[in-house]
Amino acid sequence: MYAIICSGGKQYKVSEGQSIDIEKIDGQIGDKVNFDVLLFSGADELLVGKPVLKNVTCEGEIVVHGKGDKIVVFKYKPKKNERKKQGHRQPFTRVKITSIKQA
Repeated sequence: MYAIICSGGKQYKVSEGQSIDIEKIDGQIGDKVNFDVLLFSGADELLVGKPVLKNVTCEGEIVVHGKGDKIVVFKYKPKKNERKKQGHRQPFTRVKITSIKQA
């Protein structure tokens, strides 16, 4: 059994017990989070939402907040002595999917 959920403008394929890294969301560690379900695949059926399913719920629990790996942005213009170096670490939230239920 799996579902396609939407969070932070991105879509994720999840199943129960799986941990995923999503865009940072507000909340404390241990808080419950509900996601919009776009597609649900059960034992013998496939349900597709238009755009979301109303009778299927996906619930997760916030495990940790963190930052991703550092990326380096280097801008350079030849013969002009222009150089600009920047670093960036994208914040994320790790969520463990606790349940996917069909009402």
